[in-house]
Amino acid sequence: MKSPVWQTKAGQNPKGGLNAKGRASYNAATGGNLKAPVKSGDNPRRASFLARMGNMDGPEYKNGEPTRLLLSLKAWGANSKADAKAKAKAISARNKAKAK
Repeated sequence: MKSPVWQTKAGQNPKGGLNAKGRASYNAATGGNLKAPVKSGDNPRRASFLARMGNMDGPEYKNGEPTRLLLSLKAWGANSKADAKAKAKAISARNKAKAK
């Protein structure tokens, strides 16, 4: 049986995360609604992603090369897991202040 595109190199963005073809394949296979990364700004979706991924287990580098985790964080505008946590906290605080 052939693997879905989102589980192969053809569906992965070399800079981290999935490319458009990979997101489309995932959405078709699971009924999901994956969207493209939000690279900057105070989007709540970006804060949620950075908080979630900043707390994931696993190394940032393996054999001197950045892991898929770190590449994904960089695609969303963070340089490390610690940076992702700090940015998520700051974005959430700004969004809360705007809501008041």
